[in-house]
Amino acid sequence: MYTLRPYQSDAVKGVLHYFRRHSTPAVAVLPTGAGKSLVIAELARIAKGRVLVLAHVKELVEQNHAKYEGYGLTGGIFSAGLGRKESHEKVVFASVQSVVRNLEAFADQFSLLVIDECHRVPDNQDSSYRRVISHLQSVNAGLKVLGLTATPYRLGQGWIYQYHTSGKVRTTEARFFRDCVFELPISHLLDEGFLTPAHVLDAPLLSYDFSQVSRTANGYYREADLEKVVANAPRATPQIIEQVMSYAKQRQGVMIFAATVNHAKEVLALLPPQESALIIGDTPGPERDALIQAFKQKQLKYLVNVSVLTTGFDAPHVDLIAILRPTESVSLYQQIAGRGLRLSPGKKDCLILDYAGNVYDLYQPEIGMPKPDSDSELVTVPCPACGFNNSFWGKLDDNGFLIEHYGRQCQGYLEDDDGEREICGYRFRAKFCDECGADNDIAARRCHQCDNPLVDPDKKLREALKLKDALVMACVDLSLTAGKNRYQKPQLKVTYHTSDGTDLHEVWPLATKKQKQDVLARFVRPHLIDRHRPFTDTAATKIAAAQHRFRAPDFIVARKQGRFWHLRQKIFDVDDFLSQDRLDALLAQSRGQQFADADL
Repeated sequence: MYTLRPYQSDAVKGVLHYFRRHSTPAVAVLPTGAGKSLVIAELARIAKGRVLVLAHVKELVEQNHAKYEGYGLTGGIFSAGLGRKESHEKVVFASVQSVVRNLEAFADQFSLLVIDECHRVPDNQDSSYRRVISHLQSVNAGLKVLGLTATPYRLGQGWIYQYHTSGKVRTTEARFFRDCVFELPISHLLDEGFLTPAHVLDAPLLSYDFSQVSRTANGYYREADLEKVVANAPRATPQIIEQVMSYAKQRQGVMIFAATVNHAKEVLALLPPQESALIIGDTPGPERDALIQAFKQKQLKYLVNVSVLTTGFDAPHVDLIAILRPTESVSLYQQIAGRGLRLSPGKKDCLILDYAGNVYDLYQPEIGMPKPDSDSELVTVPCPACGFNNSFWGKLDDNGFLIEHYGRQCQGYLEDDDGEREICGYRFRAKFCDECGADNDIAARRCHQCDNPLVDPDKKLREALKLKDALVMACVDLSLTAGKNRYQKPQLKVTYHTSDGTDLHEVWPLATKKQKQDVLARFVRPHLIDRHRPFTDTAATKIAAAQHRFRAPDFIVARKQGRFWHLRQKIFDVDDFLSQDRLDALLAQSRGQQFADADL
């Protein structure tokens, strides 16, 4: 019988609380070394119905099964690699490959499906995981699906879930796993002494330059490209391994992650023969098991591998990890480093030697927007629309007040009493569509609403300045006047005041439904300062009375027609796209333009 650590109990409670209210698939995030197997065992023990626990490697199947039977209970194993196919126990631990080949053996109903290392579950409906899930759901439509992982993100996809228990939106796109119901930061385990501290040394002596190696369309590196980099640095490997062995003198167990099979063989040849072994994808199962066992028993000191010992491998005594390959994702980097973070007698820390220039932060992985510069830090920015406290990169002054932040869109969502959710979606920075007025992400190239091409402000300014019949003016203010046209129909007159004292006008007719929709989309939405407060009035007098809620554009572009200048384009939020130097240059260029003798 086990006694759960407080955070493990909290994880179990979080899962139970969620599934009492929801049936959608959920994720619990626990760092490597946090004891996911114990959480799985406890959930399986207290479950009222049958439980199936899936993993992608036999080592995890065996490990999870052993923890469950540590309660004095009996669980089945369904794994060809372990030579057992037992599918009728109340709790079954299985490899996904074995189950997908024998779906007929799982015709009885399960109430809970637990997926270990669930970041491996893809969107592809034809994948092994999704076929197993679909089969189990066809037997029991009310099946609860829980995923556990230390790295809740997937290469090429990003976050594997959509909503976080803190009320944060991770992605606006739907995911198979809807919610993260529990997350424990790795820093908590280190602070409480549940993990071994890691010391990362970046390029301690010599390193491989993988910076010019590009990834394939699916996000991975080509082996031939990696081979070329290693081959072009023939002196690097011997010197690197010499330094690894120097650091390893006072270490218990050393894992070396090589770039390719040939590279791994070269590394192995430089290590002490009686203390070293190599495991690659083609290593036969029995030989692999024997080598891993010898390493765990400290009969071997060095274990070289190529992408095969990142998950499901548990050797707590490992206290030195040498990374001689680029890592495609923060997920893989964390999995590699995680091999050395478990506690073990006589182990004080784990040394991580990175010889490949990987730039990931083990303790605070950057998923989504990367850190803009070294002076940036995480800041809290409340959303003016929903009140959610966003975490963005930003800068504070000496007194701790926010100077600026780099957030684009609110990460919060709203949920009603029926559980229906609506993503806030408020944009702190937006690119407005000239055609329909919709606000878009500042990196968007086409409008999400009308598919109109979106042009960056700097390009708009450069193109306008090239035209002989165009006038570019820096705008400093605007004023609104309600009135009527010569047919006594209502209209709104907008006057733009420029930095050189020139005024330019535009008129919005407001007689028809189409004209009212047009002014809301093309004037109100782009000009509204407090976009979180809806503005739906279309009466000219009411719009003019709310003049304080409307902002002037940074630039206006006018084109000459006959003797007159007509406003053709308004450009907002130039600071989000242009440096100050670039902006000053454009302003100087605009001031150099000469007005024609015309009535503005």
